[in-house]
Amino acid sequence: MYLSTAPATIDAGVSGRDFRQAAAGIPATAAHPPASGRSMVTPLRIGVTTLWLSVIVLLPLAAIVWQAGGRGWQGFWLAITSHAAMESFRVTLTSAVLVTALDVVFGLATAWVLVRDAFVGKGLIDALIDLPFALPTIVTSLVMLALYGNASPVGIHLQHTPAGVVMALAFVTLPLVVRAVQPVLLELDRDAEEAAASLGATRLTTFRLVLLPSLRPALLTGAGLAFSRCVGEFGSVVTIGGAVPGRTEVSSQWIRALIETDDRTSAAAISIVLLAISFAVLVLLRTVGGRAAKREEEDG
Repeated sequence: MYLSTAPATIDAGVSGRDFRQAAAGIPATAAHPPASGRSMVTPLRIGVTTLWLSVIVLLPLAAIVWQAGGRGWQGFWLAITSHAAMESFRVTLTSAVLVTALDVVFGLATAWVLVRDAFVGKGLIDALIDLPFALPTIVTSLVMLALYGNASPVGIHLQHTPAGVVMALAFVTLPLVVRAVQPVLLELDRDAEEAAASLGATRLTTFRLVLLPSLRPALLTGAGLAFSRCVGEFGSVVTIGGAVPGRTEVSSQWIRALIETDDRTSAAAISIVLLAISFAVLVLLRTVGGRAAKREEEDG
């Protein structure tokens, strides 16, 4: 009787693998999902994503590149190498580098306290970290002006000074580093730290040799985001900085000045330079962070 039923099963078009899956209780539809649905849905998702990316990113970039080249290469070069443009680049990059360094140090310290320490009001402090994301940047500038302006209630006067620009930029970029590092700290296994301490390693040695390699990719990611935000920031430095040429005028403010004088081609040229700087820094730090993460996995 067994011999008479087996050929019938095979003749019905059921392979040996299907027969074993049926015997194990696996439905045929689960074992063999229809390929047609996947082949139809995937191109649709890719098409929608590409269309959306083109509308909000690629087309605007293409438009600004086209506008920047309105006077040819010579006009583009003259726009980005003018004295005012070079001074704005200097102020922007100097402030961005300094703020990024501050963000890495204090962002790591803040994330460490929020993850490793317990204290009253911890939840409130953690929520306040995201406040710069919720505030309009012009409100940030007004807050900075009220706190550090000529009528400062704390006696610190930073209006129209490079320090005021740095303070405003640090306010809006610090959360980028904190939120990049915080999840990594939460996932770190403390067994390695305890093992290093049991072997007589100091806290500094443990941090440098055990923790820092794991935190480096997140720190680089946060630093790249903070730097790029500093390069393109405008609203938070409007009132506290005052756009003093060669002193507090960042490139975004010089772009606004060019637009107000109806020189949109030069404004587009400056924008292209800022975009190229931000993109290059992000790619560089992402590459370094990816290599560091890969090296950490191989060592682990």
